[in-house]
Amino acid sequence: MADSVALDPVDLHILRLLQNDARTTYRELAAEVGVAPSTCLDRVTRLRRSGVILGDQLRLDPAKLGRGLQALLLVQVRPHRRELIGPFVDRIRALPESRALFHLTGPDDYLVQVAVADAADLQRLVLDEFTSRREVARVDTRLIFQQWDCGPLLPPGEPARP
Repeated sequence: MADSVALDPVDLHILRLLQNDARTTYRELAAEVGVAPSTCLDRVTRLRRSGVILGDQLRLDPAKLGRGLQALLLVQVRPHRRELIGPFVDRIRALPESRALFHLTGPDDYLVQVAVADAADLQRLVLDEFTSRREVARVDTRLIFQQWDCGPLLPPGEPARP
């Protein structure tokens, strides 16, 4: 597990703001946190270099792309051996329906978030891409009715708002 990075209140404020809107300009960030734009740029660059900021992502609405049904697939792989895991993970990550993949502890080995067109597309995906694989012992499907984003990710003990 990676070591945590020391963050001061200005860094935390910058992270809160960028998590709410990654398109915020350095000038706007600097004005909000009370530092010069060049200082703000230096801090964001340091946060990127240290691995605190991993990148920028564009979020899309799956329904507007014809993928209005989302589901969570709990997948059990047997036998759970390294030589099977790598190809399985690579295949699932390459599927256009896959949104996120988690390796778990407990009775299920993987949790896969998928976005599909409809129930028939979900059935096709489960049958053709999951249960048809020799190493997949079981797939348990949960439909997602609604999803909410949560507050910014901050170090333990930090308040959500400045």
